[in-house]
This record gives sequence, structure tokens and C-alpha cells, in this order.
Amino acid sequence: MKKIVTLWKSWARSLRLEAFALYYAYRNPRTPWYAKAWSIIVVAYAFSPIDLIPDFIPILGFVDDLILIPLGMAIAVKLIPKDVLADSRVIAQAKIDSKKPVNWVAGGIVIGIWVAVIAYVCYRLIQGTGK
Repeated sequence: MKKIVTLWKSWARSLRLEAFALYYAYRNPRTPWYAKAWSIIVVAYAFSPIDLIPDFIPILGFVDDLILIPLGMAIAVKLIPKDVLADSRVIAQAKIDSKKPVNWVAGGIVIGIWVAVIAYVCYRLIQGTGK
């Protein structure tokens, strides 16, 4: 059992590193636009506190965490040039080692998107009940 826990922790650490690497690859001017677009979607979803399928739903709640995010990351890795990805991984590892992988702008953008979506849904609900 201890071996399985160690394996899961290692896998989680590698996903975290890969997510940060994708973020830094997104910021690299050598990354093609389509890879940037896909990468930012994957990174925003990976770090978003809101899941496509809520975690409290038994089994299905962890599908996005166990399948969708790694699959999205795998596609992003294929789209990004290898040299850009290698440079981004080095930067990501250095940031993780320094314990400062915080970007308030990216967090603000993700929160802003979710606030806009929630406001729109509330508006539509209120508009629909007023008729």
C-alpha cells in the first residue's frame, strides 16, 4: 500500500510540474498560437477550483482529475516544440524549488471568467423567471 501511495504522490508531482511547464511554454514567444490556446485552457482548468464534474459525485467526480487533465496535458505537450518545453520545464522546476510558483494575474483571470459565467447564468435565470 505504501508503494502505491508513493507512486501516486510522484505522479501528482509530475503533473504539477507539467502544468507549470505548460504555463511557461504558453508565455514563450516560440510557442505556436494553437499550442498556446490549448495550453492555457488546460492550465486554467487544472488550477481552477471549479471542476467540470464535481468531486463529490462518486467515481465520476474524479474522472476529470484522473483522465481529462492528463489527456489535455499530453495533447499540449505534443503541440509545443520540444526545445520550448524543455526550457519551460527547467523554469517550472526552478520556480517550484523556490516555492514561488504563484501568478496572481492568471488566478485573477480564471476567477474573472468564473464570475462572468456565474453572473450570466444568474442573469438568464432571473430573466427567465420574470416573464
